[in-house]
Amino acid sequence: MLSSSSSLKYIYGPESCGKSTLALQIVACAQKNGGVAAYIDAEHALDPAYAGRLGVNVDDLLISQPDSGEEALNIAEALSRSNAIDVIVIDSVAALLPKAELEGEIGDSFVGLQARMMSQALRKLTAALSKSNTCAIFINQIREKIGVMYGNPETTTGGRALKFYSSVRIDLRKAAAIKGSDNVEVGSRIKAKVVKNKMAPPFRVAEFDILFGEGISRAGSILDIAADFNIIDKKGAWFSYKGQRLGQGRDTVRDELKKNPKLLDEIELQVTIMMKEKKIEATSKAASELFDEPLTDS
Repeated sequence: MLSSSSSLKYIYGPESCGKSTLALQIVACAQKNGGVAAYIDAEHALDPAYAGRLGVNVDDLLISQPDSGEEALNIAEALSRSNAIDVIVIDSVAALLPKAELEGEIGDSFVGLQARMMSQALRKLTAALSKSNTCAIFINQIREKIGVMYGNPETTTGGRALKFYSSVRIDLRKAAAIKGSDNVEVGSRIKAKVVKNKMAPPFRVAEFDILFGEGISRAGSILDIAADFNIIDKKGAWFSYKGQRLGQGRDTVRDELKKNPKLLDEIELQVTIMMKEKKIEATSKAASELFDEPLTDS
């Protein structure tokens, strides 16, 4: 969904909730479909080995580690105007420091400087993205407002401009820990809430597994959707497919499906067919309601 059209996408959340992992998985999908991707690593924290394990072709990935926020945003604009890039990831907004702040002393006050930089840059970047049909994904961190007693104390860095210009905003949170057989944490259950969406209805919520060293669990996602569509039967803690028991407990079945790629591909095909059918049904229903609605005189 994120890379299906041009314009800005915005992923934010607390630390260790899978923001960079999700962005890298999007890059991997774009490359798999023949696209060209760029990764602007403002945090200077990109691990090429981990990106490779997620399916990213690091050799074909354009990587930039700029020194300042202005340099990073200028690179993003230049890449989008080149008409040669499909996906640009900026990781992260919090690390986009203005030159004045970099050249200043620790303790100096630079009120609103980053917000002004972002607002000015986004006005130019959004136009370039639209003309070149490029998708830009901004990653951001969460901060807490000081002295807030009521309401949500959380906020994001970089001002309000990114919230306005983005077509999709996704709030990522760690929902639960995934533990292995020896009770050691091996991953996290992530909850993603679409808080803004210009492409589809907003406020939808999805959950998925991120396994350490592996990324988003394909087997876990397919298992969840297949169970929702009744392709896989779930009775209590037991899961079965076409009358054959797969195992007891979701984590156990997920691991078994991962070990059996042929079965996983078969179930994924059934899920894909079902999703296409439901999409056609939804489109037909919407069209029917539109044309069946009686006309009224204005």
